[in-house]
Amino acid sequence: MSETGTRTTDPGRRRPARERLLAAAARRFYADGVTATGIDTITTEAGVAKMSLYNNFSSKSDLVRAYLDARHEEWLALYSSRLAQAQNPRDGVLAAFDAYADHAAFAYERGFRGCGLLNAAAELPAGDEGRSVVRRHKEEVERLIAGHLEELLPDRPDDVRTTAEHLSFLLEGAMARAGLEGDDNRLRHARAMAAALLDRL
Repeated sequence: MSETGTRTTDPGRRRPARERLLAAAARRFYADGVTATGIDTITTEAGVAKMSLYNNFSSKSDLVRAYLDARHEEWLALYSSRLAQAQNPRDGVLAAFDAYADHAAFAYERGFRGCGLLNAAAELPAGDEGRSVVRRHKEEVERLIAGHLEELLPDRPDDVRTTAEHLSFLLEGAMARAGLEGDDNRLRHARAMAAALLDRL
């Protein structure tokens, strides 16, 4: 696994330019920020010519959106892996917390800095499509949690909605604090709090 969780390929086989550019962008955007990372930095790290970048992405903004989409897919893969181990809907809810903790455990170049999606969104202007990508990711996480809660509380739709929102706020708050503190302690505490809440339903 790479620091962003992307599986590395056989070193004897050169990856396509688009894949190398995305991997380089993922490292630099997460470690240094979107605004501070220039095109030249990405192409140099990826080992490709600048023209190769524009052959694959129409602009830096296009590359940023591709990076955000890749982070979303990466999280979904972690969640799916955790969900495959779930024994019941309660475990399904907790799989979302575990997937975020798994992200925090990657060997990032400059340490764990919190949610890469929210970090990027904070740098993007209002109305930027990248912010919509991040919003859709967060909404999907809440919908996934709600889906498991619907199985737990089949006749309590109001409780499902409010509990899903409660748990998503707990998860996001823990992720923000974990990013500031540079480790997964807050995420582990949030998971325990979520488990206790689920047991009281």
